[in-house]
Amino acid sequence: MGWGMSAKSPYEATLDDLPDEWGEVPIVELGKVLSGSTPSRDVPTYWGGDIPWVTPGELTGLRSKYISQTIEAITPDGLNGSGANLLPQNSLLITTRATLGSRAINTRPMATNQGFKSIVFKNPTDANYYYHWAEKLVPELTRRASGTTFLEISGSQFCQIRVPNPPESERVKIAQILDTLDTQIRQTEALIAKLERIKQGLLTDLLTRGIDQNGQLRPTPDQAPHLYKDSRLGRIPREWGESIVGSEFEIQLGKMLDAEKNAGELKPYLGNKAVQWEHINLSELSEIRLTTSDKDRFRLQSGDLLVCEGGEVGRAALWEEQIEECYYQKALHRLRPINTFRPELMLQLLRFWSQRDVISNYTSQTSIAHLTKEKLAQVPLPVPPVTEQETIINVLNSHRHRIESEQKNLSALLSLKIGLMDDLLTGRVRVTPLLEEAQQRKA
Repeated sequence: MGWGMSAKSPYEATLDDLPDEWGEVPIVELGKVLSGSTPSRDVPTYWGGDIPWVTPGELTGLRSKYISQTIEAITPDGLNGSGANLLPQNSLLITTRATLGSRAINTRPMATNQGFKSIVFKNPTDANYYYHWAEKLVPELTRRASGTTFLEISGSQFCQIRVPNPPESERVKIAQILDTLDTQIRQTEALIAKLERIKQGLLTDLLTRGIDQNGQLRPTPDQAPHLYKDSRLGRIPREWGESIVGSEFEIQLGKMLDAEKNAGELKPYLGNKAVQWEHINLSELSEIRLTTSDKDRFRLQSGDLLVCEGGEVGRAALWEEQIEECYYQKALHRLRPINTFRPELMLQLLRFWSQRDVISNYTSQTSIAHLTKEKLAQVPLPVPPVTEQETIINVLNSHRHRIESEQKNLSALLSLKIGLMDDLLTGRVRVTPLLEEAQQRKA
């Protein structure tokens, strides 16, 4: 929807609500606005120099506020022969072609291709405040952009966009607060990634070496070969038994979906999409008509392990009675223990096998890959003693809970950032009390 001459865009309405003492200025008054260019690929001497050269794709996946390294670099001849500009450190690079509004601050002089409009600030520290404000620019960039193949905003249009102009002390403080929050977010993301990597190593160790009577990982087979024996699964601890899935679990394929033939009451059921790794997505629930005999056969019980028969074959999650009554359809196998093998351990084995492409050895390779009941039943299982199964599960659950806790912390930080950005950048919440407090401490 376009905006008429008299109608204001949402971005312009946001500017109207800024504090009176802030004021606003067009981007061009913040400093120089410079475009980029691509040196000719036909001239080898233009490429492979020491001047970093940025493309928009390098910003879209950037997890940091800053950019210091680029995929390609150009020479001074490439810079001069293309019309590209050398941007000094602390410029704000904003993508204005195809992808609109990705941004970064350069930590060293560099050039860009033509997909950017970059601001070289009169006051270099302003890059920090306007880096955060640039997130609010995206709708306005889109509104002003034009093009058939891809959207692009012209230099004149970009320069005309008005932005807030708070007092410098407020700009600095707002940027400091948001930068601190961004640092916390990046640190939490890095911690989660580290914990996920540790989990993979832990999974391998626990499911191949297990835990001895002293609560420690057994030495590796190379370190202590006498602690292991040969099996169809390779070397496994001597205390472990061998079995197959069909001997440890009752396997039941779900209800065939046939809306026209099905009779009975409407009941909630899970399909393949609802079963994600170690998680049941209840937003994917549907309804199916079931007779009394169907309900007895396909009703889920707490502790049932659901395994995808098709799609990502072998993907699995435990049903823990997230709702009182639920059923499942034919695209899923239900595994229910008939001996002492814990379904939680079976879930971790499936995850372990999927990462090593083990399940594919039992998958029927027709036009659509699927895991039949008969094939699943024949998958060999290592069987640790019950007490060791419990210990392995507890160790993995403890690590999983740590990851989930950090993920919740990350979600809270991201929500806080959204609220704080809106409040601080628009002046709805002022940082002046913080500045006054700091001034009093200095006095």
